[in-house]
Amino acid sequence: MERRNNLEITAEILRIAEKGAKKTRIVYEANLNFAYAKRYLDNLEEYGLVTRDLEAGNEVKTTEKGLLFLQQYRGLLHLLVG
Repeated sequence: MERRNNLEITAEILRIAEKGAKKTRIVYEANLNFAYAKRYLDNLEEYGLVTRDLEAGNEVKTTEKGLLFLQQYRGLLHLLVG
């Protein structure tokens, strides 16, 4: 099993949170532990790639900037893989 890099993990979290997701769902779908998920989510929120909706039970949602990041990431993968 190959280790994932930070960009791959970031893209996976953004993909999961596109329609909104709780932290637990992100942890399980991205195959992270809670400590790593918290660290990534804090950083992504600081960079403006996700928001947390406290009224919706702290749901994480990918922002427009996060969607742009995800689109660019997918484009680069397409170039590399062909």
